[in-house]
Amino acid sequence: MAQHEFLSSSVARELLAGQDWCPFIPVFGAPSVMFVRGEGTELWDVNGKRYLDFLCGIAVTSLGHSNKAVARAISRQADTLLHVSNFFSNPVATEAAMLINGLMRVAGAGEGQVFFCNSGAEANEAAIKLARKFGGRGRHVVVSALGSFHGRTLGALAATGQPAKHEPFQPMPEGFRHVSYGDVDAVVAAIDQTVAAVLLEPIQGEGGVIPAPDGYLQQVAAVCRERGVLLMVDEVQTGFARTGKWFGFEHSGVSPDVVMFAKALGNGMPVGALWARRDVAEVFSPGDHGSTYSGTAIATAAVIAVINEMMALDAPARAREAERWIRSELADCEHVDHIRGNGLLLGVVLAKGLDSKSVYTASLEAGLVVNAVSADTIRMAPPLNVSRSEVAEACAILKRVMAQVADDGSKGDV
Repeated sequence: MAQHEFLSSSVARELLAGQDWCPFIPVFGAPSVMFVRGEGTELWDVNGKRYLDFLCGIAVTSLGHSNKAVARAISRQADTLLHVSNFFSNPVATEAAMLINGLMRVAGAGEGQVFFCNSGAEANEAAIKLARKFGGRGRHVVVSALGSFHGRTLGALAATGQPAKHEPFQPMPEGFRHVSYGDVDAVVAAIDQTVAAVLLEPIQGEGGVIPAPDGYLQQVAAVCRERGVLLMVDEVQTGFARTGKWFGFEHSGVSPDVVMFAKALGNGMPVGALWARRDVAEVFSPGDHGSTYSGTAIATAAVIAVINEMMALDAPARAREAERWIRSELADCEHVDHIRGNGLLLGVVLAKGLDSKSVYTASLEAGLVVNAVSADTIRMAPPLNVSRSEVAEACAILKRVMAQVADDGSKGDV
């Protein structure tokens, strides 16, 4: 096993001696690249090869790798106060929660309160518990969409509308009902006296970058209000300027009751958050929920830096501008059927006959990080501050790769 410079102690070297198998539990599959450094939109692997990162750790490093403002905030906080238990408060988490609530108020959601956690899955778990407490015993069902993705923990997985992901872990927790995404009538039919909440994504990211159809969220919101059911919006992938607005729900003009965040919130620092309107949040009492690291100072210092940097950049406007660049660069490409999504969460739908996995693999070899989010779709989610020249370079690589894959496919058909 390779000995790296960070294995400075003889004890560490002794512990690693002779280990010739992967130290990780195999839940991700074999990695194809090991990255060692990142700056802005660029990554470098162990061999010094440069890549353009148009995936951002799946919409996480929205301000780019090693963002100086975020790094300084984390460093200063690490030197000041890392963590205290939730028996006490700290000013950093308080400011971060107030900033999130302020953004939500400006977005039209009203006044709310925040619970910090470590990930999007945890934020969704908290939301599911909040919905059950809100509904009361016997009114606990959460309606979500087929094709959705809400996390890998058991409750969030049960809410996820992808039956294939459920199978290895059956029986799943009860209390979840799935309907076709975009079908308002299906939502209406699914809501009965047992339903506490409807849980939806403004854009189904893992489902293939599928935006909500025009009018869908508004109609669902109206049904929820009429039936006294919570509208919970999963903004884990779409939140914090990714779609060209601060939050994905803003494109529909709805006012959700509960919203979940993570990913871009920490620009790589593991942190998630649940926001709930005040009258909904108050159904939780001390002891109903918690997390050891809820509102820990080191993570929320990153949150403050991210929000401040995004406001200084006018990150939603930057995302809209870069979306126009990408669409323009790929507009005349014969290997692209169409592009769907908003801002810098885009699905490049490939022309018939092109396989997204082959395009992804060839793109990585050519120095471009994207991913095959579905069989015919490449997901692009670069940093919100990506430059015009980087967009041009990335799109040139993608077009060259698509042409190569198409050519290889046609030769194989002969």
